[in-house]
Amino acid sequence: MAAVSKGPRNLITDVAGLRVGNAQDDHIKTGTTVLVGDKPFTASVHVMGGAPGTKETDLLAPDKTVEQVDALVLSGGSAFGLDACSGVMDGLRAMGRGFPVGTMNIPIVPGAIIFDLINGGAKDWDENPYRALGREALQSASEQFTTGTTGAGTGAMAAMQKGGLGSASLVLADGTTVGALVVVNALGSVTTPGDKHFWAAPFEMDTEFGGAGPDTNAGLVSPEPSRKEHAMMLQANEGANTTIAIIATDAALTKTQCHRLAVTAHDGMARAIVPSHTPLDGDLVFGVATGEGPPVDQSQFREIAAAGAVCLSRAIARGVYDATAAPGDLLPTYQDMNRKG
Repeated sequence: MAAVSKGPRNLITDVAGLRVGNAQDDHIKTGTTVLVGDKPFTASVHVMGGAPGTKETDLLAPDKTVEQVDALVLSGGSAFGLDACSGVMDGLRAMGRGFPVGTMNIPIVPGAIIFDLINGGAKDWDENPYRALGREALQSASEQFTTGTTGAGTGAMAAMQKGGLGSASLVLADGTTVGALVVVNALGSVTTPGDKHFWAAPFEMDTEFGGAGPDTNAGLVSPEPSRKEHAMMLQANEGANTTIAIIATDAALTKTQCHRLAVTAHDGMARAIVPSHTPLDGDLVFGVATGEGPPVDQSQFREIAAAGAVCLSRAIARGVYDATAAPGDLLPTYQDMNRKG
């Protein structure tokens, strides 16, 4: 891959025309994140985990009729969190957005969820809170947003420490921008034994997730006992895990190429989380393209897809690195675990 650099924000919103909004409830320890375009964008999806939770993802298959969507939702809340898509639809409809059918506009808003129902937060609501969180997240959408313990990453946990919302970007030599957005709530660990070094360290740019570098002693190791499972008082077969992500580019891709972009991006997940794609994870990646005109050729696409995988590895580490402590947490943050002195 030719020389690349980080985008100016090092966020998925370095892809022009995309904005991200976050909303959360710290009492519940959960939230929602929305990716919305200034106009509809091409999208597809690929699932490699064994326990996904999704809405409207079937229509993103390359052979399905709908080519473009208005927004994508990443949410906490397990099955309850899928209702965040409804709140986003309400907001988009009020804006006059959506797929025209006769006199109606129907916003197309696929989504995916993580399980964060056992994380130290109160879950005693009388009314599903996610529809309101979805609309609030849409209304807050901006090119600048925070990562870590925010939005859909508010209640996320990885195996050994708090998870979070992460993002990263790359600008390729030809000017094409690629970005990643991810919620890290994995069964596997993002750090090597000892909790200091990220598996994604070989892909770090500058010191975006601490600069600890690769672990030269990692080798072939058995996973350490999961602090997450212990804290949640669950056995491994409960399936309370998932990493969900979006890879976006400003290149002109077909829906089929967006699908392949999502497939390839899973390589980045596997490099950053060990193990990944287990039967107990709902690991999923959306592929998004905002560009117009003739689709890129295969040579260009290979570079974009490779960049997507790198961005996802970096975004996963950044989501955990940026997590912050909050009352009632079941797990410590990466930075608290590695605080000097």
